[in-house]
Amino acid sequence: MEWAWLIPVFSFIAVPLIVLFGSRLPAKGAFLAILAMLGGIIVFAIVAVDFLQSGSSTNGCGISEFTKSMTCLYSIDWFEAGSFVGDSSDGIRLVWGMLLDPLTVLILGLITIVALMVQIYSLGYMHGDPRFGWYYAFHALFAASMLTLVLADNFLLLYVAWELVGVCSYLLIGFWFERPSAREAAKKAFIVTRLGDVGLLIGILLLWSEVGSFSMVAAFEAANNGSMTQLTATVAALLLFAGAAGKSAQFPMHVWLPDAMEGPTPVSALIHAATMVIAGVYLVARSYPIFVASGDALTVVAWIGLITAFGAATIALTATDLKRILAYSTISHLGLMMLSLGAFGYTAAIFHLLAHGFSKALLFLGAGSVMHSIDELDIRKMGGLRKVMPLTALLFSIGALSLGGIPILSGFWSKDEILIAVSEHLPPVFIVLTFMVAFMSALYMGRAMFAVFFGKLNPEHEHAHDAPMSMAVTMSILGVFALVFGLVSLDWPGSFNGIGTLVYFEKQLHFHLVPWIAGLSTILAVLAFVLAYFIYARKRISLDSTRAKFNWLHKIVENKYYLDECYQWIVETIVLTSARLLGLFDRVIVNDIGVNGPGWIVKKVGISMKIHITGHVYSYALGTMLGTIVLGVMWWLRSVD
Repeated sequence: MEWAWLIPVFSFIAVPLIVLFGSRLPAKGAFLAILAMLGGIIVFAIVAVDFLQSGSSTNGCGISEFTKSMTCLYSIDWFEAGSFVGDSSDGIRLVWGMLLDPLTVLILGLITIVALMVQIYSLGYMHGDPRFGWYYAFHALFAASMLTLVLADNFLLLYVAWELVGVCSYLLIGFWFERPSAREAAKKAFIVTRLGDVGLLIGILLLWSEVGSFSMVAAFEAANNGSMTQLTATVAALLLFAGAAGKSAQFPMHVWLPDAMEGPTPVSALIHAATMVIAGVYLVARSYPIFVASGDALTVVAWIGLITAFGAATIALTATDLKRILAYSTISHLGLMMLSLGAFGYTAAIFHLLAHGFSKALLFLGAGSVMHSIDELDIRKMGGLRKVMPLTALLFSIGALSLGGIPILSGFWSKDEILIAVSEHLPPVFIVLTFMVAFMSALYMGRAMFAVFFGKLNPEHEHAHDAPMSMAVTMSILGVFALVFGLVSLDWPGSFNGIGTLVYFEKQLHFHLVPWIAGLSTILAVLAFVLAYFIYARKRISLDSTRAKFNWLHKIVENKYYLDECYQWIVETIVLTSARLLGLFDRVIVNDIGVNGPGWIVKKVGISMKIHITGHVYSYALGTMLGTIVLGVMWWLRSVD
């Protein structure tokens, strides 16, 4: 297990090799990135098997007092300054290392598998791009940074990897920088996520000042044993959540994610399924002892998650761009994960993160196959593509049905567990709205599936073809995961008793179906898909009259609740006005009066006095004599008094 650090290192090594020698290598070095990720998967498989088979007596491993599951720590002293005597010190010690527990292992598995699938898929999708090698270099750096983030055993290393992920997202979203929309999307993603990152950095520094260490374990111990006050835990948790909200596109910092669709579609699959957007959910799950110690912070997480999930689901129902529908679907499901964490559904959130990751990667790769074939993403111009793209249609439908919550696909099991957690720990309003989100998620998934692949084929798309081999194979593998991954929640004969006995907080969970929740969620999902079929495939139901009646509401949702316009107004009216006023203050008060003012006075005084400077020695001697006489007279007068 101590070799887990090699998982990201392979990809880190591949990056400079591709940059320096990619032009001389086959496929411009793309195979270096693929081989590096394949090596990471092999190491991960060895580490995972070793972890699952070893006991708590293994060197560096033990039962965590927070999660109550096996945890392994491997670390080295990276930097030390000052003196350390016993338990007390007046120095600084930075320790960098790895933290392996069930959460780490599961997230590593998701990242490595999806990243490898996306890299292989990109061989066909990005073929012929003039910056083919650079794409794979950025891709490898992105994956390596995310793997490092998940492995980090301290907040400092996590933050370094966190910012690397942000830089890589900027490079990949803006990969086709010759497009103005891609440049703007990259800047938007970078700036918006930085707002959350400021909060994350402050939260990390607050924990360091409270604990005296960047160690996650030390922070968790302080929160668990009461040495950290509830107020401090609440403030720290909310600051950490600010960073998580930025990365995981939670309201109101979700506006960057739909625009990130300007990057290559495989990048969208990677960002939305297995890397950047799951970082926030992972951070909250990793820091869960601090959130639990706070209590109030979890309430905030639940409310923000619910608002995000509901709002994004409504927008997905009105979006017409296929990739943007999937983008808002991602935002909505990330909201469900945050809602689950806020409802003490730790295991359900992680389970849904994994199930959603495989299904969403499949959906984005399916959308990429469509775009690769017909160069079109407007669902209003599509239809009947299953006739010319049967494999893509089948695999896309599996992903859509899974996220829609159709039994027995992966999304059904994980979504039901979230509904159970919400019903057990939150007020009735949460469960009602969560069921509405579940219904809408099935409806917009059905809308995307039926509008694109069913109905009448557009004559302009009769030339369309199915995905090439490199794209089809990866989509098929992800399709298998979307089909069967949900079964890991079940209690199987033998040693495996379900994912709830592997990843949990404080106590193991044996997943079970609550009849009324499972029944109601299934009815809503089936009803939503049937409704979508008659609206978008058979066109038996027209929405024109409904849209006309609620045109004002449709306009609001279609324009994404005018949040982008609000941000634009805030920037132009408040931020830029404040910047101009501060600039004026700097120029007039600070520069002209504070800095240049004394110099101007000295200059004027010097000019006025220069007429008295003759350069003649006798003039200076006379001045000196007169000054001496004046001083002497003043001294005499003083002595007389």
